[in-house]
Amino acid sequence: MLAIVLAAVLGVLTWTLLEYVIHRWMGHDRRFKRTPFGVEHVRHHAQGNYFAPTWKKLVFATLFAAAVTPAACGIAGVEAGLAYVVGLVGFYGVYEWLHRREHTHAGWGPYGRWARRHHFHHHFVDGRANHGVTSPIWDVVFRTYQQPAASIAVPRKLVMPWLVDATNASAGQPASIAIRPEHAVRFSLR
Repeated sequence: MLAIVLAAVLGVLTWTLLEYVIHRWMGHDRRFKRTPFGVEHVRHHAQGNYFAPTWKKLVFATLFAAAVTPAACGIAGVEAGLAYVVGLVGFYGVYEWLHRREHTHAGWGPYGRWARRHHFHHHFVDGRANHGVTSPIWDVVFRTYQQPAASIAVPRKLVMPWLVDATNASAGQPASIAIRPEHAVRFSLR
């Protein structure tokens, strides 16, 4: 039983490393900008709330699991190998859910608020830092971690609806937007 639990935890840790590597190099290295992931990632940074379609992610996860499972089972045995793949692909699902929530909802609890600020520092302050979305472990290891700024300035064109109040929108008048009071300490508009 311990081997199965350890294999699942190793799968989770492997995903955190893959998350960092894929995001840092395939998402931000010019050599990979024209790959399918690079194209989707550039669009995500340019449009903020854009995410690649879920069906693409499900196809990727299924093909990846199918490719990794035989090797994992051959190395660790069937039970531990399957536990490793479940940890790896399962935590990929957690990453996808958390990443989308960071952009579409206000943070919840200390971890949610930390994860959102850590990731938004990457988006709006320095795209060369904080590539880990679920954890800063590999940013620390590879020296790309930056403490999120005390207040993160979000460009008006990329502002998330949960972050602002839109007021005075009527009869053809544009709405003026302002950071919601509960977020004003940590975020501003630019």
